[in-house]
Amino acid sequence: MALIKEIRQRTGLAIGVIAVGLILFLVGGDLLGPNSMLLGGRDTVVGEINGEEISYEEYIAQVEQFKQNYVQNTGRNPSENEMYSVREQAWQAMVVKRVFSEQYEELGMTISDAELVDMVQGKNIVAELRQQLTNPETGQFDRQQLISFLQSLESASPQQRAFWAQQERTFADSRLRIKYDNLLSSSSYATKEQGALQYKMQNSIADVEHLFVPYYAISDSAVSITDADLEAYLSENREEFEAQNTRDISYVTFNLYPSGADSAAVIDEISQLTEELRSADSDSVFVLRNSEISNPYRTFLPGQALPADFTSNVEDPEVGTVYGPFITNRSTYVSYKLSAQYEGTPRMRASHILFSTQGMDDAAKAGVKTQAETVLAQLEEGGNFFAAAQQYGQDGTAQRGGDLGWFAKEDFVEPFADAVFARNETGLIGKLIETEYGFHIINVTELPKSEVVKIAILEKELIPSDATRNEVFRDADMFAANTGNADQFKTNSNEEGYRVMDANGLATNARSINNLTGAREVVRWAFNDASVGGVSPVFELEDAYVVALLKGKTEEGEVELSQVKGVVRDQVMREKKFKMIADKLSGKASLEDMKAVFPNEASVGTAPSLKLSENTIPGIGYAPKAVGAVFGLEAGQITQPIKEDIGVVVAKLNSKTPAGEVADYTMYQNQLKANEQQRTAYMIMMAAEELAEVKDYRYKFF
Repeated sequence: MALIKEIRQRTGLAIGVIAVGLILFLVGGDLLGPNSMLLGGRDTVVGEINGEEISYEEYIAQVEQFKQNYVQNTGRNPSENEMYSVREQAWQAMVVKRVFSEQYEELGMTISDAELVDMVQGKNIVAELRQQLTNPETGQFDRQQLISFLQSLESASPQQRAFWAQQERTFADSRLRIKYDNLLSSSSYATKEQGALQYKMQNSIADVEHLFVPYYAISDSAVSITDADLEAYLSENREEFEAQNTRDISYVTFNLYPSGADSAAVIDEISQLTEELRSADSDSVFVLRNSEISNPYRTFLPGQALPADFTSNVEDPEVGTVYGPFITNRSTYVSYKLSAQYEGTPRMRASHILFSTQGMDDAAKAGVKTQAETVLAQLEEGGNFFAAAQQYGQDGTAQRGGDLGWFAKEDFVEPFADAVFARNETGLIGKLIETEYGFHIINVTELPKSEVVKIAILEKELIPSDATRNEVFRDADMFAANTGNADQFKTNSNEEGYRVMDANGLATNARSINNLTGAREVVRWAFNDASVGGVSPVFELEDAYVVALLKGKTEEGEVELSQVKGVVRDQVMREKKFKMIADKLSGKASLEDMKAVFPNEASVGTAPSLKLSENTIPGIGYAPKAVGAVFGLEAGQITQPIKEDIGVVVAKLNSKTPAGEVADYTMYQNQLKANEQQRTAYMIMMAAEELAEVKDYRYKFF
């Protein structure tokens, strides 16, 4: 390979590369980013928030803090994919701090000392601590570990105490954000009139006949489009075409597939290791040394599913027996040893709907109880628990239908846990359960299980060997070396039989290119180093080598017609075809007469139970304007031709069944309110970023 040859010719360079590599390994690659001051880069601004520039050094300090948190929590350094998440968390933390700090101060929102104590050692310990401090035997939160840890801080090193202080600040910041989001989400409401409208939209039904004429009923050659038409459309709709900072590339992929020899070598290796596992003195130590997965010795608590590759291949497993090797759909070979099987702490599974009463007086609690009793009665009559939990639930489980997963009795407050573990059958508990958090409707979904299983997992990945990788790299390197421009890219690809793929509109933060994952370096090259018509060096991805060509680029700002001509032309074509189709249908009295105008392309269908709340029509697809138009008709009337994105629709209303009157629209009000509350946190963040004019330049560095 050309790169290896060059390094071998420069021994000093090789030593330097190794030295730099060791430094990066010790301090983290982000400290020496591609544009860092240490490497002589000039641009050290990674973004702007509220008009304040964020320096590379400040951002990296924040990243390092989050990286250390990750190391403390997991006991290992994050992978590159995990580092992407770490960087995103660090950036969001900086945005939140600058955007929301003023809001917290103006509203007088704080975290008291008592509340912080409760979060780290009281009844409401934050999830992060609960996850970190678990008993390896039971997998449950171990309060004694927490107490021992807090006591050890008195004699801990300054670094450890500083880390804990930072953790407490992080917990406090997270709780402040939750308070702020809850404050705004609690202001969401729906009026009785809105509830009534929602009810009518969901229960008003129309019996409809419809005609659909696709745009291809008019050939493109029959439509005359001038540049003046395109300019006029762009001028009238310029807000739809604001340019983003994007790149268009073509690329050739050199796939890395294991050879037959690679497969044979892996089979030989895992077969030998499987035999050694049968007589290993310590199953956990053996698989930790020899398996290629991160957690090869696993404890499966009651209710937790065993590995699918194990259960699908093994019936009635016995303790001490080794099974495998089996090939998996992950391109790996795996063997299992059932190391232990015993009775542990019983665990059950249930779902709940929480009607919160925190902070309420007795009168308000009574109102909440009445609402909860009404919902419970509806569920006892056969109502859908999952849907009701989504609609009424007031905690983080609502979106998953109230599912709490598997839990031990000590995981929940006593009234709740006692009610669940007293059951000897699944199903709805026929009374409300009151706790310090509010009223709960509980549905027991799984009865107690207590069997704990420990399995040693020996897994080897089938990957290309170095010899295979070198052979594929030589092909990619030869192609790149002989390709200097767009013409050569096309010619060489054709001659060598390589398939050229296109990826248009790549965004600055893209990490994948079509189906190529882990392609961040290709994207960075396109934005930072490439010129239009330039060909890249060889990029190494996880399972392929890639050589790319930069075809074009668009900078942020107002677009020129040449940049969006194809999209604008499609829109103008659709407009003109709609008018031509509408003109041809004009004067026809029935849908059948209209279909006769386009006998081969048009279709007539029916929708006997179309609802006002729907935005699609069976047999047509997405047609919201047509749905709205139908409900504005009287029986027997026909709409004018309606322009939808997919074609032209004409509809006839046969009959309309209005929603009947009901005495109480509370359920529909709550439905609207819940939907609004669920969107609140996201909408708050989007609005805050827009108002703060957040500008993200991190794509230049990572």
